[in-house]
Amino acid sequence: MTARVALTYQDYAALPDDGKRYEIHDGELSVMTAPTSGHQIVSVRLLTALHRHVEARRLGLVLHAPLDVILSDTTIVQPDLVYLDRERLPALRRRGVEGPPTLVIEILSPTTAATDRGRKRALYARYGVPNLWLVDPDARVIDAYVLRGGEYALAVRAAGGQPLDLPPFADLGLVPDSLWSPFSLDR
Repeated sequence: MTARVALTYQDYAALPDDGKRYEIHDGELSVMTAPTSGHQIVSVRLLTALHRHVEARRLGLVLHAPLDVILSDTTIVQPDLVYLDRERLPALRRRGVEGPPTLVIEILSPTTAATDRGRKRALYARYGVPNLWLVDPDARVIDAYVLRGGEYALAVRAAGGQPLDLPPFADLGLVPDSLWSPFSLDR
């Protein structure tokens, strides 16, 4: 039987700059495909809405992938979007975010949904990320979770054309339908 070798941040930093997106989940290498154009449209629209809200209120900082979130020496992830409130800003370092951000946002795609809903969600809970949003462009829904007792509880399921507040933000007024692309991306 071959012993499993756990990869570390040092191994991660030595990976080739070959255009692929890598993560390490509990010491295991995960290679991700590039995001689709639809994914990127949702990402930039959500980034824009959150950035405006956070900047106008001086709440902290919103960042987008690729950005390393180093939860431990053997768990390095690249969420689609990350929010750091003012108290967590010192976690931002040259190499990425060291420790749990205030909010992690994963935009689901057919190739990442199972990992985002399962393995990564469990990692975020284990390492104490207080808020997680899973954005599903196909279902046109945002599930906003809050960490309670080491597990995520669904706080808000956001859909439709009405402005909504999602944790950790008060008076956000995000309109979920504003994120989805009116363009046909079937070609």
